[in-house]
Amino acid sequence: MLAGTAGDAGGTGAGSRGGGHGVPKVTPGCHPRVTGTEVSQPAPLESRGPGEEPAPLERQAEPGEAGTAGQRWGAPEEPDLGTAGEGPVWSPWFSIAHPGGAGAGRAPVAGRARLGARPCARPAAIEARSGGRAAAPGLGASPTGGPRCPTRPPPPGTACASYRLRFLCPPDHPSWSPWSPWSPCSRSACGTRGTQSRSRRCRGAPGPAAPPEPRCQGEATERRPCGAGPCPEPGWTEWGAWGPCSRSCGRSGKRVRRRSCRGAGSRPCPGRASEAQRCPGPPCPGGAPGARSAGPPAGCPGRPPVPLARGDARGRFTASGPCPGPAANLSAHRDGFAPALAPTGTEGSGAAVAPLRLRRLEKPYMVLQPADRVREAGQDVTFCCEASGTPAPHKYYWYHNGTLLQGSAERSRGRLALRGLAPEQAGTYHCKASSEAGAIRSAPAQLTVLAQGQQSCRPEPEPSLVELPSECPQDASGSRYYNVGRCPGSPCPGGPAEASGCGGGPGRCCGVRRMELRRVPCAGAALPLKVVAECGCGPCARPRALVQGRVTAADTGEPLRFGHIFLGATKVGFTGYRGSFTIEVPPGTRRLVARFVDSRQRLVDAVKVLPFDRRGGAVYHEVKMLRKKEPVELDGGRSNAIPLGEAGGREPVGELLLPAGAFLRPSGEVFNGTVKASVTFVDPRDVATAGAASSDLSFADAEGEIVPLRTYGMFAVDFREGDGGAALQAGPVQVRMDAAQVRVPEHLQKMKLWSLNPESGLWEEEGVLRPAGGGRGKREERTFLVGNLEIRERRLFNLDVPEDRRCFVKVRAYSNEKFHPYEQLEGVVVSLINLEPRPGFPSNPRAWGRFDSAVTGPNGACLPAFCDARRPDAYAALLTATLGGEELEAVPSSPTLDPGAVGVAQPYLAKLGYRRSDHEDAALKKTAFQINVAKPDPGDADESNGPVYSYRSLRRCEEAPVGANHLRFYRVEVDKYEYNVVPFSESDVASWTGDYLAWWPNPQEFRACFIKVRLEGPREYMVRSRNAGGSHPRTRGQLYGLRDSRSVRDPLLDNASAACVEFKCGGMLFDQSLTDRTLVSVAPQGSCRRTAVNALLRDYLSRHPPLADNNHTGAFSMLAPLDPLGHNYGIYTVTDQSPRLAKEIAIGRCFAGTSDGFSREMRAGEGTAVTFECQERPPGGESLFQRLLSAPAEALADIRREMGRSELRRAPPEVMDFASGAPGPTRRAPGGQRSPARPRGRP
Repeated sequence: MLAGTAGDAGGTGAGSRGGGHGVPKVTPGCHPRVTGTEVSQPAPLESRGPGEEPAPLERQAEPGEAGTAGQRWGAPEEPDLGTAGEGPVWSPWFSIAHPGGAGAGRAPVAGRARLGARPCARPAAIEARSGGRAAAPGLGASPTGGPRCPTRPPPPGTACASYRLRFLCPPDHPSWSPWSPWSPCSRSACGTRGTQSRSRRCRGAPGPAAPPEPRCQGEATERRPCGAGPCPEPGWTEWGAWGPCSRSCGRSGKRVRRRSCRGAGSRPCPGRASEAQRCPGPPCPGGAPGARSAGPPAGCPGRPPVPLARGDARGRFTASGPCPGPAANLSAHRDGFAPALAPTGTEGSGAAVAPLRLRRLEKPYMVLQPADRVREAGQDVTFCCEASGTPAPHKYYWYHNGTLLQGSAERSRGRLALRGLAPEQAGTYHCKASSEAGAIRSAPAQLTVLAQGQQSCRPEPEPSLVELPSECPQDASGSRYYNVGRCPGSPCPGGPAEASGCGGGPGRCCGVRRMELRRVPCAGAALPLKVVAECGCGPCARPRALVQGRVTAADTGEPLRFGHIFLGATKVGFTGYRGSFTIEVPPGTRRLVARFVDSRQRLVDAVKVLPFDRRGGAVYHEVKMLRKKEPVELDGGRSNAIPLGEAGGREPVGELLLPAGAFLRPSGEVFNGTVKASVTFVDPRDVATAGAASSDLSFADAEGEIVPLRTYGMFAVDFREGDGGAALQAGPVQVRMDAAQVRVPEHLQKMKLWSLNPESGLWEEEGVLRPAGGGRGKREERTFLVGNLEIRERRLFNLDVPEDRRCFVKVRAYSNEKFHPYEQLEGVVVSLINLEPRPGFPSNPRAWGRFDSAVTGPNGACLPAFCDARRPDAYAALLTATLGGEELEAVPSSPTLDPGAVGVAQPYLAKLGYRRSDHEDAALKKTAFQINVAKPDPGDADESNGPVYSYRSLRRCEEAPVGANHLRFYRVEVDKYEYNVVPFSESDVASWTGDYLAWWPNPQEFRACFIKVRLEGPREYMVRSRNAGGSHPRTRGQLYGLRDSRSVRDPLLDNASAACVEFKCGGMLFDQSLTDRTLVSVAPQGSCRRTAVNALLRDYLSRHPPLADNNHTGAFSMLAPLDPLGHNYGIYTVTDQSPRLAKEIAIGRCFAGTSDGFSREMRAGEGTAVTFECQERPPGGESLFQRLLSAPAEALADIRREMGRSELRRAPPEVMDFASGAPGPTRRAPGGQRSPARPRGRP
């Protein structure tokens, strides 16, 4: 007798479809296990008898020099002591006295004289001995530093003061050392020819004081051809074992066996690499899970597999005598599930027990994508991909430029190894993984094959412009931009030592090799500026890629406090008290899928596909979660109907029909009691719900390509017992959809039911919606599409159709409305909502059908969208853009439409129908625009240049030049200016250069500091901070950079404004050895006088000397604090992995005047550090700020005269630092006395 259970992973019995609960414990058989550690035997100590030459002397570290005891002197060029006659020879022994040891005064003077005149000017080594024959421990000598005694007391019987030396002298005439061994061959592939080399060294050359003599005759290096020999004749390996049958029961399937071509080189083997044969399957046992005895090596020996039993509602089954022996293997099968296999075991009653666990079939999805590679011809390369799913994918196929690779490529479990690359093998490579559940394709990887010696990184830098301060003169063309150069960051070919396997190393990239310091004439002084002088290959910078943001409820904005965050099935963290989160993107990720779960079960789980910057840095996202609909009580013993989408007085999109007995406990038991049912519907007829919908409406088709869906609504279900609140399942249930909601005729035949896989973020098909059979009754006015599904572990479903009318839209973001190409913003999240077509298609033009997001890079972003070639207005799209949570502004469309500002030329712009959100109502926001996604006409030249590209032209869209048509967003901000001595693009973290004068000292972590300055006056004023080295010896007095910011008026205060001015934070510089307290000088433009300084800040600075002089009331100076002070001090500090995000958060806090708030409305009376009172100057008069820019020497002289002779005796010659480069002030010593400033300049 055999008894057992056949349940799914959730233990739900016959009808279960997965889960996470346990199963009965299975006692496995004994398996031998061997563990151990590798132990190496120590080498024996070397011994030397009397008369033998001693071993070469070991080198001791010189004072001030890193070294390790035991390292040999001259190890890189160790002399060959075994060469007689021509090699170096040892001198006689010399008796030497060394001061400081016992008997130092007894050493003969002659010994010192001989040491002073060494036997040879440049000894290769020196050997030191004590007074006896044995070497003294710790006694050392070097050819440059001479002898040295040990620091510890010498052993008994030895004295450091009396020892002997001898010198290893090179020959008197130059001679060659022996040849080195031949190097490995440069080519290892069979059938190829390479070279190998060996070298020798010319030794015994005369010193610099000796007369010149001829060097060694002959060559120092020899080369000879080499090779691995001819390739063997190609031949097949033995056939592998037959694989499993493609069908476990029912109709006949097929099975495949394979063989490999070996020794082929570039020639294929004749014949096929695989062959297939039919395999008949036994009859399937029906819809319920059934158990049958499995075939060899499982099951009964000598018997074919046969059906044994069918499981009941709880998955239990009983079978009598499946095998005559005591052991057998059983398998369970059910449609939609992966087969389960388990051995039988015995229990005390004598019956055999076989617990079988069924797992729902899940389509595969990629967890490791192939990466781009650069190689030289003749090198090797390996691409890797990996997919997950249920069952795990076991077949991998590789494609080159879209063509399936056969025979000559090595394919093994997601690895593609290519040996001895040829130029024609360059191109794109991708893999496809497949299983019983489906297939998935990887993203393409680009392989670049360079000719030997071809440069992938040009030493000449590319042009890159930075804007000089406004006081600097313009060039001949009227521009104040200066070319500082940049290195492109493109990949370089790996060296011979680089691993060709998967992942791991950072690789090599083009980067800055050398920088030069330039001085630009500016306002009568020299402004320092570092420019890129040379590019070269080096290790790639791999900054961390992060996704940050905030999770809130879509209806009330309430933050998700301490919610769970999952990546796949792994919990990676929690949200904060204010709903904030940070996710570090795993290496190699192309599609980041995160799931947010409310621990209090008030909000629907949100599965989001979050775009990120693959080059590193942080991207900010606002995540919205839907609130669960209030549950209704249902009688589980009766049939029930729940409407879908009836809110807001609209007609329901459909309904969910639950027959009597449809509710099940996880054990499979039918539940007929009171059920609390909550069904939350996401209605696409309300465009405001698009941001709260889950995933990105994509699925994998039969070929494994990810393609879009168009939704007609999605719903989340939650069924619980009325008394205990335990979760319930349901199935099968019926979904009925009103056919009147589908106005596109072809969609009626393609409508399907989908469920969301929370790990992959992809939708998987559950069933097909078909027109209801039978005629309608007299009172029935609607036609329904009907489908069935089971509600198990997946609780989010969709009513969707695949859509093949697709295009891409090109979008760029800019730092201001000047739209300069070199002022593009990267890291901006651009969102596109596909709106319903115009009337004549679905009825409501404000309904949405799909949404997508992308992050802008150095060349903008391309977003997928539905489009139509027949009617330009068939599909519309609504676009928005955010940076760090701040909405960017779109180009206006009224009162006049400017094609030059929009970025699209006429007549294509008119065809797109561009309209900003405030086009008809000026009270609306200006942060969105709408276009008709008119598919470009390939025969019209005006439409071939963007901004809409056909779906197969993604590469053209991504590589489109900045002059091509594109749509634009820009950032609206107060006037500001930033200048760095060491150029750095905050949008590209990889552009960071390690330099003492770099504004950001650490590319992995960026700390932004702002000081809030209040200005009392009738208008807004520009405020500048000048930042120079303050306490670090390498940077003291040298400029880091300048920051200008215009003050913003406080709407609640009269004649008051405030400016949030950035300054360089104090702290470690890039070498992480010493801290520097930046000397910060803040000066407003205009006739302003300092009237107040924050008391807490003043007290902090006085308790952390030295103090910066503030002897002029028109400015404020300080040495930047090392501590992260808060709003009580008027200092705002934020640390983040993205410089832009750190600055955005700090500015938001500074505007609000709090340490944890965020505002874009200035509060000048809250959290200020220093206050100035400004007055309007007489007509024609200049402010101190302007005088310092135009005539710094005269301005300083006026300041000195105003301060008086007594103040001049106490004050330094220079009053303040400013942009013209005048020397900085003196510093106040801790005792209160003034001490002169240290000399400035380079150390």
